[in-house]
Amino acid sequence: MRFPDGFLFGASISAYQTEGNNTNTDWWWWEHLKSTPVREPSGDACDFYHRYRDDIAMLAGFGFNCFRFGIEWARVEPAEGEFSRAELAHYRRMLDACQERGVAPILTFHHFTLPRWMHEKGGFTSDDFPALFERYCDRAAHALGDRIAYACTINEPQGLGSSGWLLGINPPGHTDDREGAQRAVDNLLEAHRRGAAAIRARSGVPTGVTLALPDLQYEDGAEPGTRSLELESRVSDWFFELAREDDFIGVQTYTRFRIGPEGPRGPGHEWSDLSRELTETDETTQMGYEYYPQALGGAIRRAWKSAGGIPILVTENGIATSFDEKRIRYMDTAMRETLACIAEGIDVRGYIYWSLLDNFEWSFGYRPTFGLIAVDRKTQARRPRPSAYWLGEVARSGALPGRPAS
Repeated sequence: MRFPDGFLFGASISAYQTEGNNTNTDWWWWEHLKSTPVREPSGDACDFYHRYRDDIAMLAGFGFNCFRFGIEWARVEPAEGEFSRAELAHYRRMLDACQERGVAPILTFHHFTLPRWMHEKGGFTSDDFPALFERYCDRAAHALGDRIAYACTINEPQGLGSSGWLLGINPPGHTDDREGAQRAVDNLLEAHRRGAAAIRARSGVPTGVTLALPDLQYEDGAEPGTRSLELESRVSDWFFELAREDDFIGVQTYTRFRIGPEGPRGPGHEWSDLSRELTETDETTQMGYEYYPQALGGAIRRAWKSAGGIPILVTENGIATSFDEKRIRYMDTAMRETLACIAEGIDVRGYIYWSLLDNFEWSFGYRPTFGLIAVDRKTQARRPRPSAYWLGEVARSGALPGRPAS
């Protein structure tokens, strides 16, 4: 039950979901439309922008040795071609705070949100997007690269085209623009390629992409079809091909989706199914998805095989639940899957839980709690859950308990 020496244990957040008041983004615009599907605006979120030192100190105090967080493009480049030295200095101070606490910073350059000016140019569908993303990566890496341990270019790009142009759950909110969705995917592939090269050239740090990889399981002779999850899976295959030139690939998974000849089986069979039952049970999570931590093993094995055996970081894995003991059981099982993959010869470098804080979620009628730390959105008070200390003890000892958590 021991992890390799140097294994990374940590937690993850995104800039937009925790910093607060990112008013210059497409998501801020999206939240405030009268027709928005978002339950509530992000507002102050967790005020991580001002409270980062205390939060990083808390993370280090648990025993974690890495922290994955993001920088916000809309802050770094608030208008096209205008880069903020003050905001880059702010993010450098965040990286310094990690270094002071012995925490390896894993920096995400793009986590869903775009500057408003980029959105108005067409967002991911703009012909200019790959070059502008490359320039942003170059400037940010030049300012921050000597403080970064790992760099993630784009978070979960495999779903950004379908979410914004087919499903209508992300900006710009289109529901039947297949041409736009494909153009977004093509641009995201090129943006990752160019952005990763720019980051490496400026900083020399290991760089990769992070993909959402639910464990798709076809049963009783079922064949792959054209459901949105399956289309995203095909896009992931294109990113796997690009990733063969990268330094690592980030694996992010939360559940499995079962498909039989008659169609989806089991609870919560689509990310976009907003009618799914959101009452948590023993078999489901707050998100309405099946409780199935074993999905992580399937996702790791797929990424290892598809990306040609490059190193793997589990950059997100977690559960939305009202019961913290259930969170601990989930992590215990998922990490045992990770150890099984390592025993098979797969080069897994770390396990990073999503998320450190109960942050603003991309909420469509529910407010899930993923965090190791509960946050009171009115007072911003932080309350660590027992699961934070449990994972911290695993990190300190480098090993799981001798038997599964009860």
